[in-house]
Amino acid sequence: MINLKEKKILITGGAGFIGKHVVENLINQRKVPRGNIFIPTFEEYDLREFKNCQKAVKDQNIVIHLAALTGDIELHKTQPGRIFYDNIIMGTQLMEASRIAGVEKFVGIGSVTAYPEKAKSPIKEEYLWDGYPVKSHAPYGLAKNMLLVQAQAYRQQYGFNAIYLLLTSAYGPDTNPQSGYVISSIIDKIRKAEKEGKNFIEAWGTGKPIRDFLYVDDAAEGIVSATEKYDKPEPMNLGSGSEISIKNLVELICKSMNFKGEVRWGTEKMDGQLERTIDVSRAKREINFSAVTPLEVGLKKNIEWHLNNK
Repeated sequence: MINLKEKKILITGGAGFIGKHVVENLINQRKVPRGNIFIPTFEEYDLREFKNCQKAVKDQNIVIHLAALTGDIELHKTQPGRIFYDNIIMGTQLMEASRIAGVEKFVGIGSVTAYPEKAKSPIKEEYLWDGYPVKSHAPYGLAKNMLLVQAQAYRQQYGFNAIYLLLTSAYGPDTNPQSGYVISSIIDKIRKAEKEGKNFIEAWGTGKPIRDFLYVDDAAEGIVSATEKYDKPEPMNLGSGSEISIKNLVELICKSMNFKGEVRWGTEKMDGQLERTIDVSRAKREINFSAVTPLEVGLKKNIEWHLNNK
């Protein structure tokens, strides 16, 4: 087990949604000195340039790679080439720079959207290469999966300690409704409907897809715990271990916000993968990680934040 208090830690994407909570966890739960945490900004460290990756990893002991180009379905539809290139080049170059610099451990973060479209739920890590992902997110998911291929190759050839985590849909305070996070998007739509005096909101698809949602504090705990304890080549899922349909989720958000209007489903729009929940037994077994925040509790915190900060 790594004592993180004694390490210098680079967190790419450390100013982003999940990154902020990872930083808070390190400082408040692991008592890592703030001065030991380095968060590179895009303006100073565009990680698509190898020289910037080299500068960023200099003198660092741990690298947690959370930076990513992603977004809502529209961005994935209109800019798949940019999404693929930016994500694969950042990850590949950052891990290579980390290896050259003698970084002790590299933590790559991927997404459950990389799993095969027809994978049976709950999805086990072993299913990762059993088919092609949902086409709309394939450029992102496959670019991220190259972190796993690279990590395993570098472990085999160089003895480099790199791990790969597959994160389910995270939610919580400080989420941007335009970032593709369904929960914050629905909260924002309800707030706008109430402000404009509308008695309805519009939701994407049919509401039939089933998903797994992980509260952001739990996601951060899983990432940090894996950084401390997990040193194996196999990928590892991080999720809540529970599931809910999008329809029931939207109804729960409406109830939590006391919104009694109609939900109009855009059934002409894509649902995506109909069932995508993940098996979390490896995380429980390997790092004793289990999500502790019930969905209703997490939603309440998320709603309160949006009401107080928007």
